[in-house]
Amino acid sequence: MNRSKRANHYGTICEKRAFKKYGLTPARASWKDAEFKNGKPVEIKSTMLVHADGNPGTFKLYDTAHSRLRRMDGSYAFVVYRTPDSDRVDVLKTKLIHSSRLPRLSWHGGGSHRDMRQAKVGISEIF
Repeated sequence: MNRSKRANHYGTICEKRAFKKYGLTPARASWKDAEFKNGKPVEIKSTMLVHADGNPGTFKLYDTAHSRLRRMDGSYAFVVYRTPDSDRVDVLKTKLIHSSRLPRLSWHGGGSHRDMRQAKVGISEIF
C-alpha cells in the first residue's frame, strides 16, 4: 500500500473511532464527515503523532470547509494516532472543539487543492 493509501486507511480508522466516541453519524460531504444527533456538522481531522520523516504531525484545515462549518455552527473532532506497525493504528488522543474555538488560523495556498487555501494546525495548539 502506498503512503497516500495508508494515510487514507488510517484516517478512516480514526473517523470510525470518533464516530463511536462522540456518538456521531457519518455524513459524507466535502466539508463535513459526520453529524451529531441534532444535525450539527462535524469535520474529523486526524494526524500521526510523528511522521516517518521525524516531523511532528499537523492537522490540515481548508478555508471553504471551515467557513461552511462555522456558518452551520459545527465542530471539529481532532484525532492523534500512531502506527506501531502497518496493520495497527493506536489512537492516542481525541478532542472535540467547536469551530469558533480554534487557535488563530493562518491561511496559505492549498497545494493539490489549488482552489482552496489551507491552514496547518500543530498538535500542541489543539491539545
